[in-house]
Amino acid sequence: MKITVLGAGTWGVALAILLAENRHEVTVWSALPQEIEALQATRKHPNLPGAVLPEGIVYTADLGESVRDTELVLFVVPSKFIRTTTERVLPFLPQNTLLVNASKGLESGTLLTMTQVMEDVIAKNRPDLAYTVAALSGPTHAEEVAIGQPTSIVSACEDEAAARKIAEIFASSAMRAYTNTDILGVELCGALKNIIALAAGITRGMGFGDNAKAMLMTRGISEITRVGLAMGARRRTFMGLAGIGDLIVTCTSVHSRNNRCGELIGKGYTYEEAAREIGMVVEGYYALHAAMELSAKYRVEMPITEAVFDIIENGCKPADAMHRLMNRTLKSELET
Repeated sequence: MKITVLGAGTWGVALAILLAENRHEVTVWSALPQEIEALQATRKHPNLPGAVLPEGIVYTADLGESVRDTELVLFVVPSKFIRTTTERVLPFLPQNTLLVNASKGLESGTLLTMTQVMEDVIAKNRPDLAYTVAALSGPTHAEEVAIGQPTSIVSACEDEAAARKIAEIFASSAMRAYTNTDILGVELCGALKNIIALAAGITRGMGFGDNAKAMLMTRGISEITRVGLAMGARRRTFMGLAGIGDLIVTCTSVHSRNNRCGELIGKGYTYEEAAREIGMVVEGYYALHAAMELSAKYRVEMPITEAVFDIIENGCKPADAMHRLMNRTLKSELET
């Protein structure tokens, strides 16, 4: 299959490697010509140590050329650029293209998931386009996928047959792919778990241990599930790979930007200082405002999200935020 990967960050390049090794015809596009030139010259990504890009991958900064005659377009740009990237690529898309989102986030203001943003752009600008939209999510750190370590992913689409087709495209001896028709739940999990990972990192930076991390992860999936159910998603999704699976890996892994950012904040850094040190996009930060709006809109309690928001946006001391969390009114675990 001819596949276009939009985005040459670590996750985009890791997926390009996987797809090329699965013998697909892969083109990688970036809006940054210097990024394309470096990939062409070195066949390596600076943030993917040990990974070598297979020969045959095509690299381009020409968006129209990148999707010429393509059959599947994989969106792997940061969530804040999904709308503009969709607007830019839309005039060039062939009919009946599979559009697959692999970015995790929510659009501030509209509160749309990434595939909903893509659908919104298409409806407003090219309503005649025939397409299928899907999402990829799960516990999938790029650093491990790029070197072929065992990983599992979820292909989410309302059309079960399309979800299975996409799963087959990505499946390999190192990538086990599952399907899910609850695309809303899958994308909500991918966006909101990053906020809980920030919280887990903050507690580690404060010097707390595994008990605090386990508490935040467990109660974190509870609040993600609450808002997801209120929005119409399915409970089982939150107990699957895109839910608890992705939450576990993001809250515990050395590869997690959100986790590392939180740790620096817990040590006294501001968000801006922590983000500069990490040097890559911290998606949990961009999901914070949307999560707070969802909490208010659906009247769902999200105390961990609120605590992270207070620390990052309102200057609350992490110790004070933790004290408030620990002294909330007692309740039954069965209420959630």
